[in-house]
Amino acid sequence: MAGGFGGGGEGGRRADLYEGRITSYFVLACIVGSLGGSLFGYDLGVSSGVTSMDEFLKEFFPSVYRRKQAHLHETDYCKYDNQVLTLFTSSLYFAGLVSTFAASLVTRSYGRRISIMVGSVSFFFGGVINAAAQNIAMLIIGRILLGVGIGFGNQAVPLYLSEIAPYKIRGAVNQLFQLTTCLGILVADVVNYFTEKIHPWGWRLSLGLAVVPATLIFVGGFFLPETPNSLVEQGRLDEARKILEKVRGTPKVDAEFEDLKEASEAARAVKNPFRNLLKPRNRPQLIIGALGIPAFQQLTGQNSILFYAPVIFQSLGFGSGASLYASIITGSMLVVGALVSMSVVDRLGRRFLFIEAGIQMIGSMIIVTVTLALKFGHGETLSKGVAALLVVMICLFVVAFGWSWGPLGWLVPSELFPLEMRSAGQSVVVCVNLFFTAAIAQCFLAALCHLRYGVFILFAGLILIMSIFIILLLPETKQVPIEEISQLFEKHWYWKHIVSKDVELVQRHQKQQQQEAKTAAAV
Repeated sequence: MAGGFGGGGEGGRRADLYEGRITSYFVLACIVGSLGGSLFGYDLGVSSGVTSMDEFLKEFFPSVYRRKQAHLHETDYCKYDNQVLTLFTSSLYFAGLVSTFAASLVTRSYGRRISIMVGSVSFFFGGVINAAAQNIAMLIIGRILLGVGIGFGNQAVPLYLSEIAPYKIRGAVNQLFQLTTCLGILVADVVNYFTEKIHPWGWRLSLGLAVVPATLIFVGGFFLPETPNSLVEQGRLDEARKILEKVRGTPKVDAEFEDLKEASEAARAVKNPFRNLLKPRNRPQLIIGALGIPAFQQLTGQNSILFYAPVIFQSLGFGSGASLYASIITGSMLVVGALVSMSVVDRLGRRFLFIEAGIQMIGSMIIVTVTLALKFGHGETLSKGVAALLVVMICLFVVAFGWSWGPLGWLVPSELFPLEMRSAGQSVVVCVNLFFTAAIAQCFLAALCHLRYGVFILFAGLILIMSIFIILLLPETKQVPIEEISQLFEKHWYWKHIVSKDVELVQRHQKQQQQEAKTAAAV
């Protein structure tokens, strides 16, 4: 397999000197590395389906099952409002939030590959315990182990893909993480559709099959090369050069290797990478990459729809099997969105996808809100036409998320951070992401019960805010070498006033100018 890349990059000093081609070794590394996303995706899909299965509810949440069957006089929005049930979903993400800091140490000290493999082992045992659960305590313990696996995987996989990719196609390669996440969701939805018919242990099979992606990732990890960036960071220069030549398919990697070494030297000078995040020169990465985008990704409300899609559809009058079938449709839309994003992200850019999707998602949420306000919540069965409209609008929302905040919520933060703070920065990204994931998972059903259709207009308002955030503060990063992206903020209309206050950055630029002047004089 061969395909060229190289030539004039938009952002860098040596970008126009980078050489290489797309090799089969590189493709294999991307496929195996990106499988880490399937852990996150499978859990998102399987937990949403299992929490709507009657056999699961009768076993662990009988009060919810009785409420579901009895058709109480409360509004339909409150049918699944149970904080212990939502804890089953959210406990995983709280565990992932805590584990990501341990993952940062492993990722920086031992490499991205080891961190991915550690995550797969924890996820494997979590799946086994959940499948064998006899009480709620076992369920929660299993979820915690699954969360540790996701914390490690989500911390390492986006870094791995961003670092191993040629900068010209970094966007598409990094989005393999989102693609495998979406495929994991879709596979889980299909599994739930069939296991829901197996009584009384179908839910155990759904949860237990989590060991399959975990096993694939662990075994594949033995064949996975470490990224050259990580090897240079660890001081293994000869090995890093060999891997870089093999991945790029050429021995002419001097320019790219020099950039890696310079970035590594800067990284070694940083004694506390987490504290370094607070310095003025890293303020844009902190605000945009570590805090803003990961939080906003969850505040779109997308994962609430994924968590509780079967529950929502059942509340809307769909039967149990029909609700799982509708979840398969929305899962398919997520895959379609990911494929569209991969094909256009390095041509149209990150900003375009964010902004276009914001408009589409806001429109979809407004229509859902109006429809529910007029037709739902009065104990009546929805007509087929209204139900179809709701499914279509949710699909339009999901597909827009699938080509914007879904993949770009991982891509953009992973490419913003310089090497010296990349692992620490990604840990904060995952921590913030999982915190809001867990919080929304824990609160969504209660919010749906009390705010009713207002919860969807709330999400629409938040999407408007985050779209303005992107328009004003995020520079375009397409086709800019990853080690040179920080230079974009020095030219940005707003951020240049912040980063210019960093004394170390000013001194570094002065030193570079002096060296360039000496070189020019010598020539």
